Amino acid sequence: MELRDIEIFLTLAEELHFGRTAERLHVSQARVSQAIAKQERRIGAALFDRTSRRVALTPVGRRLREDLQQAHDLLRAGLARAEASGLGAGRIRLGVIGTLGYELRPHLDAFRSRYPGSDVQFTEVVGSDPFTSLRTGETDVNVLWLPVAEPDLTVGPTVATGGRVLAVPVDHPLAGRDTVSLEDLADNPVADLGPDAPEYWIAAMVPTRTPLGRRIPRGPVAHTFHEILSLVAAGLCVHPLGVLAARYNSHPGIVFVPLHDAPDLPLALIWRSTADSPTIRALAETAADIGPLSL
Repeated sequence: MELRDIEIFLTLAEELHFGRTAERLHVSQARVSQAIAKQERRIGAALFDRTSRRVALTPVGRRLREDLQQAHDLLRAGLARAEASGLGAGRIRLGVIGTLGYELRPHLDAFRSRYPGSDVQFTEVVGSDPFTSLRTGETDVNVLWLPVAEPDLTVGPTVATGGRVLAVPVDHPLAGRDTVSLEDLADNPVADLGPDAPEYWIAAMVPTRTPLGRRIPRGPVAHTFHEILSLVAAGLCVHPLGVLAARYNSHPGIVFVPLHDAPDLPLALIWRSTADSPTIRALAETAADIGPLSL
């Protein structure tokens, strides 16, 4: 069985739709049908039950999927390692928000160890515009909180998870508390990150409503992390931030108070699907092997 036919079978087994499989693999729907028919003739049994409304794996198809998936994954991983090694000094331009770069040392050290000569260069990404640098090619991979639901971007492995703190002015009533709640945000404006990031993505970090449904008011506009800190220190707003903000920033006008009811946010590798490369796949594979770090 040719590798392409294996890929077609495994993708159809996942999508259970001939049209979506063809679109995902950039082939015609007829090519998908031909590949499956060829495999079924060779095996002597149907791999899929097809009707006008649904496609489903047969028992033989389910067993074949189990047998082929592991071998296929190992083959792709081996090819990615070989291709990345063959690149020599493969370079990754990694976009990160704030001080996250240092926290990724375990992943990056393992990547450099596996692929000697590889280089990771950091570029700062702002939360008000997280995707443009990928789409313009300024960065190869960005580390961003989830969810990311952009049709042109690939979501890779999760590299870290962390809680949140609320940045408040030092003379604010919340500054003296041990912890605060997302409900407290209904009584205080937060920074407005502008229109360049999707609302669903911003809301994962800065919700539009509290858990009880109260509206969280937007205040002055800020485009960068340091602009947010300046607005908070000036008493113009409060703002939720990742827990690393408290670890790496000591500001005379700001107190960072833990948000006890904010769920941890996962951070993942994100890249432009059409810019996929052996070096990016090698970094993603290494990060998946290390697993997510707790911040």
